[in-house]
Amino acid sequence: MFKLKCDDFLVYDEATDTYSMSQEQKVRDETERNHWKTAGLTILKDWRLYAMLVPMMLVFFFWKYMPMYSLVGSFKSGDEVEVLEREWVGLANFAHLFEAGEDAIKFWRAFRNTFTLAFYGLLFGFPFPIILALFFNEIRSNITRSIMQVCVYLPKFLSTVIVTTLIISLFKGQGTGQEMGVVSKFLVLICGENSGLGIQAATGNGLILSTRYFRAIYIVSDLWEHAGYDSIVFFAAVIAVSPTSYEAAQIDGAGKMQQMRYVVIPSILSTVIIMLIMKMGSLLSIGYEKLYLYCNSADRGNYDVANVVSTLANEWGSNGSTIYQSYAIAAEMLNNLIGMILVIGSNFISRRASDVSLY
Repeated sequence: MFKLKCDDFLVYDEATDTYSMSQEQKVRDETERNHWKTAGLTILKDWRLYAMLVPMMLVFFFWKYMPMYSLVGSFKSGDEVEVLEREWVGLANFAHLFEAGEDAIKFWRAFRNTFTLAFYGLLFGFPFPIILALFFNEIRSNITRSIMQVCVYLPKFLSTVIVTTLIISLFKGQGTGQEMGVVSKFLVLICGENSGLGIQAATGNGLILSTRYFRAIYIVSDLWEHAGYDSIVFFAAVIAVSPTSYEAAQIDGAGKMQQMRYVVIPSILSTVIIMLIMKMGSLLSIGYEKLYLYCNSADRGNYDVANVVSTLANEWGSNGSTIYQSYAIAAEMLNNLIGMILVIGSNFISRRASDVSLY
């Protein structure tokens, strides 16, 4: 019995009938004994790099982990100001969102808007950065490529308020005596003043505050803002493809499109799958700031299509009612739970279908 336990890390010598430790095992034991000492010396040596992590850790602690105690409010209700002091009601707040009533109608309309904008954002916003990365890879001039990359990266670094104000200014109409936006003037010019699109662009507050065209404008503006920056990961994966793969494809007579189809895309497929799974995690986390600014105007003409779960939760949480604060927390928590299920489900399907998964 003793021999069975020792055979895993000791070498048996039949001539002397003794056990001895191999050199490799001595090295492993020495490494295990000095593990924390080595880790401490490494941190001390590279302390500047670890010091740069402190701000990020503080941000995550105060803005991601500290607010988690408020999630308890989704299971509590009452008139107390402090969330933890309210009465425990279990799933009553969640049940209120499923019951027939005005609050339930508002919530499910907001959830439908959230899912619709998220679906269109994924449908158009996920493939476009990949196409951009493939396009950048085909540009042979490094100067031209750098200039074009900088141009498409810049919108990401603009403030959300600036982007929102710019979009509203471009698409605004002649309502309340204001001057028509540049894009609205162009649409009126090419479509005619009497056409449906021309009338919608010229009158009132323009297309951005209309229920019919708001989603299209939001998706296009979001694509313009984020597609270039999101293409960085895919471009890094594309340039990592071995040149010998291109040479082998060229010898076989493959053109540019065939090289993309049979060489580049299969090579970056694992990166695409990982990024898609991560995208699913934030699928329902629609940009709260932009939508709040878009539907916070005086007439709120786009409220029925621009109001999502996060803006509805802000509306409920800031109306002064502690009961609606509990409803707001429950709505956000339900939205996040659905997002978590989407991540787990997409990761499970990916692992079964392609052996590539996030975890």
